[in-house]
Amino acid sequence: QVHLVESGGGLVQPGGSLRLSCTASGVTQTIGAMAWYRQAPGQGRQQVAFDTDTATTYEPSLKGRFTISRDKTKNTVFLQMNDLKPEDTGIYYCYANIGDPVLGTARTYWGQGIQVTVSS
Repeated sequence: QVHLVESGGGLVQPGGSLRLSCTASGVTQTIGAMAWYRQAPGQGRQQVAFDTDTATTYEPSLKGRFTISRDKTKNTVFLQMNDLKPEDTGIYYCYANIGDPVLGTARTYWGQGIQVTVSS
């Protein structure tokens, strides 16, 4: 059974940095994509960054401050967040799409979420 576990969140002052990590365990098929989403208090879930083998995309307003990267040997995705602002506060969720879409075995998985708070 696949599990995604996030780490690296916490409290940081405005202008600070955090690096989130998410590792997928129990993976027996190809990971087609990994991504980060976030949900601010009282708002819906927003895509932050999305990474596949062929492309990486960012929420336009975050590009330049946030960087997604992957260690495919460890089924891990990272999110480096720099120059953090209070509006970056929220719960950050890891996402993975695992399996073969052509064969119809692709499924979406989510982590439990990790809190990021930007405050002085």
